[in-house]
Amino acid sequence: MGDPEGAAPSVPRCVRLDPGDNLVVAVDTLARGVTVAGVVATERIPRGHKMAVAPLPAGAPIVKFGQIIGFAATAIAPGTWLHEHNVELRDFARETGGAGALAARLAAAIEPPASFEGFRRADGKVGTRNYVGILSSVNCSATAARFMAEELVRSGALAAFPNIDGIVPLVHGTGCAMDTEGEGFELLKRTQWGYAANPNMAAVIMVGLGCEAFQIDRWKQEYGIVEGERFRSLTIQQTGGTRRTVEAGVAAIREMLPLANAVRRERVPASHLMLALQCGGSDGYSGITANPALGVAADLLVAQGGTAILSETPEIYGAEHLLARRAVTPEIRDRLMGLIRWWEDYAARHRGVMNNNPSPGNKAGGLTTILEKSLGAAAKGGSSPLAGVYRYAEPVTAKGLVFMDTPGFDPVAATGQIAGGANVLAFTTGRGSAFGSKPTPSLKLATNTPMYERMAEDMDINCGDILDGVSIEDKGREIFGRILDVASGHRTKSEQLGYGDHEFVPWQIGATM
Repeated sequence: MGDPEGAAPSVPRCVRLDPGDNLVVAVDTLARGVTVAGVVATERIPRGHKMAVAPLPAGAPIVKFGQIIGFAATAIAPGTWLHEHNVELRDFARETGGAGALAARLAAAIEPPASFEGFRRADGKVGTRNYVGILSSVNCSATAARFMAEELVRSGALAAFPNIDGIVPLVHGTGCAMDTEGEGFELLKRTQWGYAANPNMAAVIMVGLGCEAFQIDRWKQEYGIVEGERFRSLTIQQTGGTRRTVEAGVAAIREMLPLANAVRRERVPASHLMLALQCGGSDGYSGITANPALGVAADLLVAQGGTAILSETPEIYGAEHLLARRAVTPEIRDRLMGLIRWWEDYAARHRGVMNNNPSPGNKAGGLTTILEKSLGAAAKGGSSPLAGVYRYAEPVTAKGLVFMDTPGFDPVAATGQIAGGANVLAFTTGRGSAFGSKPTPSLKLATNTPMYERMAEDMDINCGDILDGVSIEDKGREIFGRILDVASGHRTKSEQLGYGDHEFVPWQIGATM
């Protein structure tokens, strides 16, 4: 019989992740006086947290994953709990090495060809879902966009069109009172175009107010968008008010539904997948279980000719040198390092520091510094060469592992990845993030078994069994197989719950005027 729920196992477990580490991570809560790894715990060590296993003089590096995650704020004895009360962050040199220094693919062994059932689009891309989207150019037209979606759902308009996954209003809080020559405006234009062009969209309508900074006609001209059976636009002011705009929008969408429904799934190679890699609500297990397992899945996809997008620039801070060594060209390496410098300056301009990133939940789960969090987060990128670096919401054209510059806030980061072309998303979480996106399905990976069992209705895969002996490679293959299933139409837990209508959150940079 197993241990009763909540009770500590008779022999508590811990793990040293690298031979060079001067700490262990508690898999189970370590009571004061218990001996693990040849060291007696001098105080209680919560599960997922760290215990020193060597004497650490003040200023000594704290090493996890074989990398520095911080420095001893005071002298620390073996058996001591390591956390923000005695670990501090300092700047130090991180060697990026030469381009391609670690550029060896994990999946050098020949893998059998993988495939999924997707929707072929006219531009050659393949969708994993088949949505009709309602974009708003400005917050002033957001309510009208929602009214359109609500009316179409209320009327049962989709009942005769079984191949359409839904109608999704994608509204936001900006679009006006902004510098039309500024960086924030460019981000918004790219994001809107990226969603309109995402292969998971069968048809799109954009609704505006009319007088806003984000002028629909100028946007269409810039991106070469032509109105037709798959794209329509209108404004409230020109159409004659809210009621008439909603009626006109609903009528336009009804005309688009037959063509949107005319597609059928067909078997296609896995190389058509573009996988967004996300983590949120991370804990001390994230870098041990779910993130490296997702990294294996990403490597398997890359070996099939697909694309994996790693993002959240503030959450690779401290691990950027490891990614830079994998860049296939010096230019890609330099572009990545340039992003790090931009974020350091961006944080300083707003009187912040990069170490502000770990949230209270991250810290409660065992993460102490941004360096520790980043080393675990970067594991989602596996070991494939870094084939490209992209701006936020920029169309991703390279195959292989790429990096996109985004904030660490999950909805904003995922919005950029989906705008870049991601047609499936995998999201790891230790604390239990509630997230889902449209039009791209989100697969949720739990880092630990207790949370998976507690939030089983939200989580798709339990990676906590890695702590019980399942290998990271086997779990990675399980994740890759599930990604193919989801890409073929299997609904994720977040889809079953109805997530995705409110998770479109474009990155806002610059002053609101």
